[in-house]
Amino acid sequence: MEKILLKSTTRHVRIFTAEVVDNELQFHPSKLTLDLDPDNEFIWNENSLNKVNDKFNELIKERAGKDLNDYELRKIGSAIEGLIKILLQNGQLSYNPDCRVMNYSMGLPKTSELL
Repeated sequence: MEKILLKSTTRHVRIFTAEVVDNELQFHPSKLTLDLDPDNEFIWNENSLNKVNDKFNELIKERAGKDLNDYELRKIGSAIEGLIKILLQNGQLSYNPDCRVMNYSMGLPKTSELL
């Protein structure tokens, strides 16, 4: 089997068929590594991080025995993006005002004036 690192990249989620060894990604055919919010667009708290990690682990378990291919990685990435949007809409996650670029990629922030 050829050792090709697969990845799925969305705006806020990067998934790799790899594990982290000495701070470097190393190909692994049956492990996935999640890089969440690489641009630091959001302010994360422990609860929201736990929800994302729990969902990621749940999605991996659902795919036990399936090939880790581009399609499966994209499905996982899309599901995590959806969860991030729900967390943001429910006020469990907020935009980072110190982010390099504020583009409100998941929609405008909800404020008391808009509710």
